[in-house]
Amino acid sequence: MDKVLDFGKEFYFLVSEMAPYLLFGFLFAGLLKAFFPTDGIVRFMGKNNFRSVWNAALLGVPLPLCSCGVIPTAVSFYRSGATKGATTSFLISTPQTGVDSMLATYSLLGLPFAIIRPIVALVTGLVGGVASHTFDKDQLSPADKDPDRGVIKEKSTFMQRMKTVVRYGFGELVEDIVKWLLIGLIAAALLSMLIPDSFFSRYIGNPWIEMLVVLAASVPLYICATGSIPLAAVLLMKGISPGAALVFLMAGPATNVATMMVISNTMGKKAFFIYLAAIVGGALFFGTVVNELLPASWFGMSHMESHEHLMGGTWVNALSTLFLFGLILVAIWNKWLKKLLLLNKSITMEQVKNPYFTTISVEGMTCNHCRTTVENNISAIKGVEEVTVDLQSGKVKIGGNDVNIDKIAARVKELGYQYKGTISR
Repeated sequence: MDKVLDFGKEFYFLVSEMAPYLLFGFLFAGLLKAFFPTDGIVRFMGKNNFRSVWNAALLGVPLPLCSCGVIPTAVSFYRSGATKGATTSFLISTPQTGVDSMLATYSLLGLPFAIIRPIVALVTGLVGGVASHTFDKDQLSPADKDPDRGVIKEKSTFMQRMKTVVRYGFGELVEDIVKWLLIGLIAAALLSMLIPDSFFSRYIGNPWIEMLVVLAASVPLYICATGSIPLAAVLLMKGISPGAALVFLMAGPATNVATMMVISNTMGKKAFFIYLAAIVGGALFFGTVVNELLPASWFGMSHMESHEHLMGGTWVNALSTLFLFGLILVAIWNKWLKKLLLLNKSITMEQVKNPYFTTISVEGMTCNHCRTTVENNISAIKGVEEVTVDLQSGKVKIGGNDVNIDKIAARVKELGYQYKGTISR
């Protein structure tokens, strides 16, 4: 029973420290989604020069996209005219951070880490993009060969945009990160409770070995930028070097096996190796810079005691924690429980025979970014007039009188998902 209470205390402590900053991050992410002009973004990423790489990296840093969401978005940009270099830059800079994770980083890891993370994401994105332009001469996008492309333009009123702020920031975004946020918090609470203080400095003691061990574990696995923060905080408290913690914060969110396979299949093996080398090399380089050149006092954990005053005191933390738990419960309901309850019932797809509609099955869509990307990319194919994606069932309902299933199947595969054929009615 004592262990359960200890775990509960550790879990609540981590959540309460992050909650005010996470909520503010969700709000900012919603504003970014609603008011940031996405139409014509590809025009700034389609030139074989440094500026397109810079635009892609700069765009990626604040976007709250994890690696599962950044892949279809980046592939969509690539198909719409972005160069391989710009796409690589976006793929590297985006999953490492975001407005929500920057604020959450400050809450648990302090201002230095909160400043360093976006800088590292931007620099590694630039390095990867420039390397792609330098070493991979085939920068031609499929957009130059495929007339069935386009970006869906949306015109919204101010009130519609404010609804988007709430729906996306406090709904879709929470659903997208809830799994890995909970995993990160639970794992961090367990590690904090079970691992002795100064464990890493006592039993490893070599910052280089720590960085290599963390890198080897981080590259093939996946955890989102926000979910990695409590784990990094606990590892620091247990004696790991700040550089190794930064390696975890970089490589954990930016890479995983699925992401690497999609990049290799979509943009080629040369683009994949450039992408991986930029992340691995950047992680080790900046980890070394943090360990060797920056004061160790910058990366202590004592700063958390002063955060109460900055965010308004413990009552703010308590209210924010309650609100965050409410959002998490709603996200769990929408993402998993509703699906279980509707497992044997008809889900949102129309079941009445209608020659105008074709329904296909797609596997691999895990978040709302996946849904939006699939809808936009299929909608851009000639003959398609409307598309509805149901994440729970994996069904995609396509409306149109001249729908080319072969083109749709090819587009789905290019986005990194699995096309499972049409569904008979």
